[in-house]
Amino acid sequence: MQTLTATDLSRSYGEKVLFNQINFLIHDSDKIGLIGLNGTGKTTLLNTIAGLEKPDSGVIETPNQYKVSYLRQDNQLPNVTVLEAALRGEGPEFEAIRTYERILKAYSLAPNDQKIQDQFFQAENDMNRLDAWQIDTELKTILTGLHITDFNQRTSQLSGGQVKRVALAQALLDKGDLLILDEPTNHLDFDSIAWLEKYLQSYRGALLVVTHDRYFLDAVTNQIFELDQGRLSIFPGNYEAYVTQKAHQDEVDAAQAHKQKQLYKQELAWMHAGAKARTTKQQARIERFKDLKANLPTGGGNEDVSINIGEQRLGKKVIELKDANLNFDDKVILKDFNLLVQAGDRIGITGVNGAGKSSLLNVIAGKIPLDTGILTIGETVKMAYYTQITEPIDPNKRVIKYLEDVGESVTSKSGTQISVTQLLEEFLFPRFMHGTLIARLSGGELRRLYLLKLLMSEPNVLLLDEPTNDFDVQTLTVLENYLADFNGTVITVSHDRYFLDQVTDQLLIFNGSGSITRYQGQLSDYLKAQAASQGAEKTKQKTQASANDLPTETKKTAKKHKLTYNEQKEYAGIEGQLDQLDQQIQQLKAQMTTVPGTDYQKLADLQQQIDHLNQEVDQKMDRWAYLSEFA
Repeated sequence: MQTLTATDLSRSYGEKVLFNQINFLIHDSDKIGLIGLNGTGKTTLLNTIAGLEKPDSGVIETPNQYKVSYLRQDNQLPNVTVLEAALRGEGPEFEAIRTYERILKAYSLAPNDQKIQDQFFQAENDMNRLDAWQIDTELKTILTGLHITDFNQRTSQLSGGQVKRVALAQALLDKGDLLILDEPTNHLDFDSIAWLEKYLQSYRGALLVVTHDRYFLDAVTNQIFELDQGRLSIFPGNYEAYVTQKAHQDEVDAAQAHKQKQLYKQELAWMHAGAKARTTKQQARIERFKDLKANLPTGGGNEDVSINIGEQRLGKKVIELKDANLNFDDKVILKDFNLLVQAGDRIGITGVNGAGKSSLLNVIAGKIPLDTGILTIGETVKMAYYTQITEPIDPNKRVIKYLEDVGESVTSKSGTQISVTQLLEEFLFPRFMHGTLIARLSGGELRRLYLLKLLMSEPNVLLLDEPTNDFDVQTLTVLENYLADFNGTVITVSHDRYFLDQVTDQLLIFNGSGSITRYQGQLSDYLKAQAASQGAEKTKQKTQASANDLPTETKKTAKKHKLTYNEQKEYAGIEGQLDQLDQQIQQLKAQMTTVPGTDYQKLADLQQQIDHLNQEVDQKMDRWAYLSEFA
């Protein structure tokens, strides 16, 4: 068994402790999700495990020849072709493929050159000898699954999202004993995320992933590592199991905190009783009082929080677009587009990259004019726009001063005043950080502070452009809770399925070239409907292809018009079978929560059973989609 062992790892950044004497094991069957607030040291821990940074103290031990493959957030590729960039792994097989691809290109240009012919045949022999054809085929399968199809395109011509996907393909192909992925779902569309989930479920090595996509965590992990205030907590099971265990732990912690506060009050009363009560014989009790005071819960950390900021009254008419047209160069963004946004609407904007989703928000915010058409904004609208680029902030300003420039307090929905200090704590900035220089914040912490400043303006219309790209799971939960109580209108661009399911109930899906699909309901329902439709279409095509292969005289009888009696019985029973499979999956997930975190083999077996049942669900759904065509 290939096992990575971390012992007493510690690392600080200035006065901030990122992790303090943490210990963990990573076995070859582990699929681990690492979560924690931005700025707590997740990326530093990944870099330390990958050997790119050294800890202040502690050691990481691995077997000989242990290999780590790492997808970082800051991906940089040399200016080569997509295929060459993805083939930058080490080993003779990769070298053989790179040589073959290079000589193949030269051979296609000069097939009669004897020297090139000899080189080509030698390259072919090396590919055969090393059995490198399989790697070459797998690479092209991975790139296609990530929607990269032009293998000869130069990396300098790729968008940021395409660069991320090529780097991801490189990491997947590298086949490390440990695969580390830092925010792999950023810039991926829903098809690519679904493909990646299935790929990772069958990945043979260990996996360590940082992501804000909670559906993704739920699908691929069998352990959760939580990094919080320098401590590492380990939870067996996927994200759903983690939430269950965390809720129970919080209840226990809350009871313990209440008991500790009561004891503290008793000791405080005794300390105030006067000098006669505090003789030298009671020194031990005085010391205990000091310990209680030092360890008393302060209200920071991961307590349930709610941002109870009021908002101004919003009239019925909010935003209206009539016959809107917008083009950039030769690209159509909006074409005769009409939209009526009313008070309380929750609109999610998603779809293919580069189709103009952010452009629609910019039009609404008045940052981009329409080519033609009319934009009307209601008189009572007070808009706040969370953009993908943070406004310039003085790095020498203190965190609390940045917010006090907006106001020293805000009014809650109940009419009470909430101080800036309380707001910061509610938005996961513990009190010791309030005087921190902004220059010392991580990128995620800076984005969180920027969002809080926008919310302090008490808007009644919120425009959010890809907020999930910047935030950790805890911050997203706080934001989702705020939006659940927000009485105004929300329009958000996002690719995060969980976030869209939580905060929106209608969708605008940008398909490109000005085509926009409208859907009333949640994103998960839309994706299921799309998958069923595509499955039915594929089955229909297979049926037609099979019929075309039949002799001419039998083709008429091959055309299907209705279900047979047995198919009718099968179709009627599939829904019940799907319910049973779902119950089995839920039972296995619940069972995982009861398994000790050290019993890795049992956890891996349960996860394998869940993966098998999920595959069976997919097969049943495909069969249901086919039969429904004739039901």
